[in-house]
Amino acid sequence: MSAHFVDRLFAAMRRVGNPVVVGIDPRPEELPPGFLERFPADQSGVAAALGQFGREIIDIVATHVALVKFQSAFYEAYGPPGFVALHETVEHAKRMGLIVILDGKRNDIGSTAEAYARGYLGKVPIGGSFEPCWNVDALTINAYLGTEGVTPFIKVAARENKGVFVLVRTSNRSAGDFQDLVADGKPLYRHVAERVRLWGQSSLGQEGYSLVGAVVGATYPTQLAELRAALPKVLLLVPGYGTQGATSLDIASAFDDDGLGALVNNSRGITFAYERPAYLARFGDDWQGAVRQALQDMIDDLAANTPAGKLRV
Repeated sequence: MSAHFVDRLFAAMRRVGNPVVVGIDPRPEELPPGFLERFPADQSGVAAALGQFGREIIDIVATHVALVKFQSAFYEAYGPPGFVALHETVEHAKRMGLIVILDGKRNDIGSTAEAYARGYLGKVPIGGSFEPCWNVDALTINAYLGTEGVTPFIKVAARENKGVFVLVRTSNRSAGDFQDLVADGKPLYRHVAERVRLWGQSSLGQEGYSLVGAVVGATYPTQLAELRAALPKVLLLVPGYGTQGATSLDIASAFDDDGLGALVNNSRGITFAYERPAYLARFGDDWQGAVRQALQDMIDDLAANTPAGKLRV
């Protein structure tokens, strides 16, 4: 793996013709009817069901998108078996040729941050050699502890040609509790955005983008447009499309003139599409068909209403 993270990513996006990220956030209570019953009714059985569901989602989407994002919390909730399920599903995604983002929102300082960075993005000493533990391409991180909590991740990511996505303006309802607080004449999220720009200046790829990206929610379209303008060469990971209420029109400003620069995540709206009335009426028990159609509908929607349509050329 010698190419810069964003260069590899953009090449993959051009190949599939879209910027969609399929978020895999498995919830036992929302698995397809009868799915959970195929596994033992204990902790390991539920974890195995989550892993199997994630792998089946990957089998459906792998030829249509460039990357997937795993929310680690839904696996961690089931303890050691959950971690095993997550690891096996990540490995399956890599075998299928997908770029993998782990949504873990890690952060700390000093040697602890270095340990997180090595564990998730780099290699750890085992015997007389160094080996990777998590075969992921990028990790979400929190900047609350400042430069000391971010630099170790950037350092390892640069060495390993991986990426990091720093939380800047998140999509949740209470994001403004802290992110909108004004300091030195501008909201806190703008201060974080400026640091993201500075942190990434020395880590640009041939496409001109930094390996240090920003998480910016689609549910705040005004701020999304503002941050795209402020961060012209920073890759934006954009959650909030679909179930959280954001539309393709809300997201249009996130892209650059070539239809690049933004990754649009959709989790429940795709992976649990079979629960939505329109897809349920159309596909019934064919939950895989519902997932496949929901993904295609999103791809078509972004192509029609955002600059991402240029990727189809």
